Amino acid sequence: MAKISVIVPVYKVEQYLRRCVDSILSQTFSDFELILIDDGSPDRCGEICDEYKQRDDRVVVIHQSNGGLSAARNTGIAWCFDKSNSNWFTFIDSDDWVHPKYLEDLLHAVQKYQTKVSICEFYETIDEGAEIAEYGKEEVVTPEEFYDKNRINATVAWGKLYNRECFEKIRFPQGRLHEDEFTTYKILFQYSYIAIAKKKLYYYFRNNQSIMHMTWSDKRLDALEAHKEQIHFFMERGFHRAYLRSVRAYVGAICNNCELLEKEKSHYELKKKLKEELRISLKMYRKEVPFNECRWAYVVAYPKFTRFYSFAERLIKGIWRRIHV
Repeated sequence: MAKISVIVPVYKVEQYLRRCVDSILSQTFSDFELILIDDGSPDRCGEICDEYKQRDDRVVVIHQSNGGLSAARNTGIAWCFDKSNSNWFTFIDSDDWVHPKYLEDLLHAVQKYQTKVSICEFYETIDEGAEIAEYGKEEVVTPEEFYDKNRINATVAWGKLYNRECFEKIRFPQGRLHEDEFTTYKILFQYSYIAIAKKKLYYYFRNNQSIMHMTWSDKRLDALEAHKEQIHFFMERGFHRAYLRSVRAYVGAICNNCELLEKEKSHYELKKKLKEELRISLKMYRKEVPFNECRWAYVVAYPKFTRFYSFAERLIKGIWRRIHV
């Protein structure tokens, strides 16, 4: 059986799917199986998946009714535990693609440092072009060090190689948006160290048609619940730096949602509720989110006060300069 299982959920990505699958089948490390989960896609994605299955015996295709990204990933994980003995899993989103050495370098990193997880860096792109991967030295770090410096990368599920045991008890939450925010950190913080391949091997395509970049939906608020869970997780286990980082990320997420709702001509009650939650959070976490370091949050929570404060601040500085001329 294959050494690595590559799990790719597929839904409404007909124009990008071949780019993704071709990049996987072109890997320099060839001992892998590719599990394509057609999550009830209404376009030709299912047919394209079947075409690749006929073409390459490393490809496995699973067709299922639409259940969302978490359900599709969980289907892939379940298939691996039931029908495969691969030791390693990786997730790739079907509108993204990977460098030819993605699998080889991630596997080399876990083998070199004897860790259960390895992580690569990524490009965020809005076009079809792929930059050449930037190569840096590999290293081993604690999950807290990585989360503190690279919270976004520590949150997303893709761009990582996981040992099979990582998912013995963990699955992605179904019916949630921001499913990675609920899941990935729990995997990383199971271990004392993780390996980092300091190379940009994953190409994250900023698809403006994807769920994450569509107009307002109440499902966006799932991110706030995920942040709260992270805060509790880190506080309970004594990860101080991760706790501080998660608190600021939570406050930032509230601010982002407030700003998104400002563009909407509805949701008036929700706007008020979020503003109140922001004010309560700034009081609750005033040590972690001080005004002098996080003024951006106070501008959203108290716009009139911060405008007055900024005016007074400029006025005092101006007077001070004149006195000392």
